[in-house]
Amino acid sequence: MALKRNPRWIPLLAALVASSVLASPPSPSAKAPAAVSYAIPDAFDDPEVPLPDPDLWQRIRNGFLLDPLDSRLVQEHEAWYSSRPDYIKRFVDRGSRYLHHIVEEVEKRGMPTEIALLPVVESAFNPQAYSRSKASGLWQFIPSTGRNYGLAQDHWKDNRRDIVAATHAALNYLQRLYDMFGSWELALAAYNCGEGCVGRAIAANQRKGLPTDYLSLKLPPETMNYVPKLVAVKNIVLAPALYGIDLESIPDQPYFTTVEAPEKIDVKLAARLAGMPEEDFLALNPAYNKPVAVVPTGTLVLPLDKADVFRENLENWDQPLVTWTTIQGKKGESIHVIAKRYGLSGTTLAQVNKLQVNKKGRLTVTQPILVPGRGKPATQVASTQPAQPAAPARAAVAAAPAAERTTSFYTVRAGDTLYGIARQFGRAVPDLLHLNNLTARAVIQPGLRLRVW
Repeated sequence: MALKRNPRWIPLLAALVASSVLASPPSPSAKAPAAVSYAIPDAFDDPEVPLPDPDLWQRIRNGFLLDPLDSRLVQEHEAWYSSRPDYIKRFVDRGSRYLHHIVEEVEKRGMPTEIALLPVVESAFNPQAYSRSKASGLWQFIPSTGRNYGLAQDHWKDNRRDIVAATHAALNYLQRLYDMFGSWELALAAYNCGEGCVGRAIAANQRKGLPTDYLSLKLPPETMNYVPKLVAVKNIVLAPALYGIDLESIPDQPYFTTVEAPEKIDVKLAARLAGMPEEDFLALNPAYNKPVAVVPTGTLVLPLDKADVFRENLENWDQPLVTWTTIQGKKGESIHVIAKRYGLSGTTLAQVNKLQVNKKGRLTVTQPILVPGRGKPATQVASTQPAQPAAPARAAVAAAPAAERTTSFYTVRAGDTLYGIARQFGRAVPDLLHLNNLTARAVIQPGLRLRVW
């Protein structure tokens, strides 16, 4: 796609944004730089640059405070993003779940709303993003920095992926860096390469009598591109039509809320009680490493329209909330032997637990292992099929999981997988395939009847 950017419009658009910013100044506690004074134009009705509809994007535009960055790198990244509309659509689709919450938290601190766009650069709003440097989550915390800012990482969960906790930690960290360097550009650079890296670059320039602003420092290549990437994203959000981008509207309203939850609950069951697919549930609760959600905070994150359904279904649920238990696996023990004991395949057991095993399938360290049931093969694993959102809450609860019914056949439903069906009945996928004369490449369709145990 040819780049449609016209630089002469940027000051005009900045003027419009500045006029909105001046109407609602940031909190003094954030020490944000003062908005640049522009002459406000009389009108802005050029058909080539239409004003966007008021939505969350417009709210973000109103809070832009960073000065324009005079760097060819900004134009290079504008060209990169604007030539990939599908990439932009994907991160907008993902970000639509999280962006309102992030904007709210940014505004509470009086920060420039450009900060709310930082997950685009860090992770493209993918909470499962994981880098070569072991950074994880929307905000890409490395393990040590995550722990320093209260993000627990253990057998059950990794709060670097927690949407609420990680956002709180990232903004606290950025505020500390701004207080340290007195510039959002330098704070962002330090977020990327560390405060020590930026501090040394500043000291080197001071010794030479050189300026110490972001563009004047000698920083690692990734860090030199980091702020220009964010500015490029900002410019595209500011005027998507200039870049040939159709930026999908995001409502300026909360997408999710938190609900009280038991200390432990199967992830599949929690999704089912909320009447939503497990994939959507995990998109809002991505911190959990295992099929069981251990909830020390006592809350789960759910879409606003699912919260009441979950509360009512949970209140009426009279079956076990957890169908997994933990055993201690010893170093050198075969995962295939352990798995067979609980009606699973060794591969499934390793995937569920992310086990450290050698080439022979033996544990390389003594570690806890999650297995179905309470000391016996699972017979009450929750169904992979969520309750229908339109159904009354009590009807969703009344539907017993398929694994609790004694039957020789199972009818495939929308959203089912071979792995999920096999696990319902405490078996491995190869067993299910063999029983039904299917190959490993088999594709199951809703309505298909499978023989089960």
